[in-house]
Amino acid sequence: MGYYTSKNILIIGGTGTIGRGLAKELLAQKPNVIRIFSRDEYKQFIMEKELDHISQFRYLIGDVRDYDRLERAMNGIDIVFNLAAMKHVPACEYNPSEAIKTNVLGMENVIKAAEYHNVESVLFTSSDKAINPTNSYGATKLLAEKLVQAANFSKGKARTRFAAVRFGNVMGSRGSVIQLFKKQISEGRNITITDGNMTRFMMTLSQAVSLIMESAEKSYGGEAFVLKMPVIKLVDLAEVVMEETCRKLNRNLHDINLETIGLRAGERNFEELMTYEESQNAHDLGRMYTVIPNTYTNELNKYYGHMPKAEVGSYNSSDTEPISKEQVRELLLSEKLV
Repeated sequence: MGYYTSKNILIIGGTGTIGRGLAKELLAQKPNVIRIFSRDEYKQFIMEKELDHISQFRYLIGDVRDYDRLERAMNGIDIVFNLAAMKHVPACEYNPSEAIKTNVLGMENVIKAAEYHNVESVLFTSSDKAINPTNSYGATKLLAEKLVQAANFSKGKARTRFAAVRFGNVMGSRGSVIQLFKKQISEGRNITITDGNMTRFMMTLSQAVSLIMESAEKSYGGEAFVLKMPVIKLVDLAEVVMEETCRKLNRNLHDINLETIGLRAGERNFEELMTYEESQNAHDLGRMYTVIPNTYTNELNKYYGHMPKAEVGSYNSSDTEPISKEQVRELLLSEKLV
């Protein structure tokens, strides 16, 4: 028995890597139903064939931009996870209006439908790129976070708790740089990296799923949860993938070189998970932080006031000591990513 036992669950964007991992993990708690909502019929087809023996799954074609379809999908639902997003940084830079439609207006649709159906909990998956954003993707995620926070304190009689989680890069997810590196090596090409000094927060798929499930269960509403995750230097990641992939493919390591190509549109050398200002209202929950928006400090401090305060300061990948190259190797091997 657990929080999700006998619950009706909706996963928006449920055919992505994280959505699939979340759906499989939720099954262990025996929910009543898990509705997988996405606009990609092919990925739904693949997922349905792979998991056709599991009776709890329902597959719904729809777009988070379409309120009417979303509202019907949410009928009778207890818990909503919104994983749907345009998340490719250059694509959002060149198509900002489309990013707004999915990442901002889509989140607004989720909020309205959840309040209409009086669901119990809504969890929104945000990004480290939402903190001091320098690109369209980050800006849309920041605005969506603000919508989530405001919804929790302007929901009228609805019981719904709205909260967010902030992710770093999820290792091995669709579009992951690890997949790109492995493809380049298998094709005998050089590995392309943007900048040798680039650092990123990295988390495994199992960590991401655990963070999502725990946050939805523990939230009071209005806060953002941030997992304490390791920082990895991009060049270390590239070298480990190159060494391990060449070994498995019996390729000569010296035939593959690292090629620096510079930052892509909207990219930056480091990421941030919590600003200095936010840290002043944040609490340390052990393996994660909870970030309380200063607009609603008084409302949330009655729940978190007894918890230890977070260390004041910017939580970013340039100021955090990266893990060693061998630790990167151990992490990738343990997750079977190389």
